[in-house]
Amino acid sequence: MRLERFERQLRAEEKSQATVAKYIRDTKAFLRYIGDAKLITKERVIAYKQYLSINYKVSSANSMLAAVNSFLRFIGYTDCVVKSFKMQREVFRERNRELSKEEYQRLLDVARGKGKLRLFYLMQTIAATGIRVSELPFITVESLYVRRARVLLKGKSRMVILPRKLCQELLQYAKKRKIIKGSIFVTRNGRPLDRSNILHEMKALSQEAKVSKEKIFPHNLRHLFAVTYYNTAQDLCRLADLLGHSNINTTRIYTKVSCEEQEKQIDSLGLLA
Repeated sequence: MRLERFERQLRAEEKSQATVAKYIRDTKAFLRYIGDAKLITKERVIAYKQYLSINYKVSSANSMLAAVNSFLRFIGYTDCVVKSFKMQREVFRERNRELSKEEYQRLLDVARGKGKLRLFYLMQTIAATGIRVSELPFITVESLYVRRARVLLKGKSRMVILPRKLCQELLQYAKKRKIIKGSIFVTRNGRPLDRSNILHEMKALSQEAKVSKEKIFPHNLRHLFAVTYYNTAQDLCRLADLLGHSNINTTRIYTKVSCEEQEKQIDSLGLLA
């Protein structure tokens, strides 16, 4: 079956487990829309693109088209590949999506109060280092002793610096959990944590922490690190290195502030008589 071969190809390309799962899910949705893979034509793919534009946000539609185009190239239908939707870059960051330090601290307080120490330390690890959720398995007992974690994903390698205090606390946590080697954040059976479970645990803190669920997701902790670092160091190039970005334009997204914050900065320039 072509879908199974496509999945094997994605794994051979060293796509992450989450990426493979999404590509297969999006491709299945496309094939359900088409009805029969033998009926794939450029016109029908364009019609599917139009369907996505009506039913999904541009960013979501583009991510789904990326999966479809990848599948089309794999089966040799390169003439059916379509362009993604053009997106105008947002100048401001939405205020209702921005997680403040105070809100982050409340999430930590609730997690600790509920005895969810794994979640308590996991959130701190992402916020204090800027790593991605997929990079958590590389935070190991061994890395804590040298304050360096070597991350190797998708054929790329980078070094993550770990704060001294974080290392000390994670070593104490590992000792209590009887984790003597390997990854710190694992299930009771020693398996890597599932991204969806992490998200569910975090959002469960919402009501008690008085933080909107829209703001609670792992990547927002990475964003908090980026914004805090940039506001302190004002060094975009170094921030790009810390976040593992190969393109500095990607890093610029993390330096956006809300429209309200821009208003304050404009008003404080003192350029009016």
